[in-house]
Amino acid sequence: MARGDVLLTVLAPRITADAQRQVAELVEQFGLQAGVPKQLADASLPGESHDCVEQHLSGDRIDTEALRKAALSLGESLGVDIVIQEDHRDLAKPRLVCFDMDSTLIKAEVIDELARRHGVGDEVAAVTERAMRGELDFQASFRERMSKLEGLDESVLAGIAAELPLMEGVERLMKNLKHFGYRTAILSGGFTYFARHLQERLGFDEIHANELLIVNGKVTGEVQEPIVDAERKALLLEQIAQREGFSLAQTIAVGDGANDLKMLAKAGMGIAFRAKPVVRAQARQAISTLGIDGVLYLMGYRASDLIS
Repeated sequence: MARGDVLLTVLAPRITADAQRQVAELVEQFGLQAGVPKQLADASLPGESHDCVEQHLSGDRIDTEALRKAALSLGESLGVDIVIQEDHRDLAKPRLVCFDMDSTLIKAEVIDELARRHGVGDEVAAVTERAMRGELDFQASFRERMSKLEGLDESVLAGIAAELPLMEGVERLMKNLKHFGYRTAILSGGFTYFARHLQERLGFDEIHANELLIVNGKVTGEVQEPIVDAERKALLLEQIAQREGFSLAQTIAVGDGANDLKMLAKAGMGIAFRAKPVVRAQARQAISTLGIDGVLYLMGYRASDLIS
């Protein structure tokens, strides 16, 4: 890798002096030279609730993967996010940002909530948890969970949609992405019924999710094909980028589950957000300590650039 093309970003509610020291030791351990830190957010300033510092790293040979793993481990021990990314900002400005929905844009797994209302919550939640950890094939587990929802009244869907708990920072994130002209999409293994609700509320440009089949006001326990699984999420990201005239390097993907990993790998920047350990370990970038609006800092924006 050429010199001078790696960015290190530290994010946390507060970045302590000890954390700064240990991050500096990590940089030194890898034999890298650090540029002047940029304070993207400062919790000591009025109206700001967290810290974020970005630093340019350079070196003759940078083992980016080893550096990412070491940064992830150190960040977990310190209670901060330390994110490594190759610096391509001057070459490919992002234009498309794609999101998973459940446990990413909203603080819920909707299928689990539907199951709870239908009296089969515990058994469905257990299958969901194993699927998100990557222990089960998503399509098979999805069909199994869907079958248990047969007979659920359609009115339950409307009640849940009206009460969807938004993830912290999602309104600020979407307001700014729209303000700066990004195209946004939901690519979800959840349901279009709820994705449409978020689209209307937050202004996503497009949604792709699973279509529940409802007959005579009752959920049938089936969905229309094709099921939006890991492979389809990655394919949709690529298709949207191609249709809009963007390169894959100009795309960002954000998700939390094992079924997001292929989408995260396909995108120019793939961010695991408050994800399971196996997902954080495999994703190139991961944030857990801030709201989802922390994505804006990884894109290089300062707090002062953003609208509230």
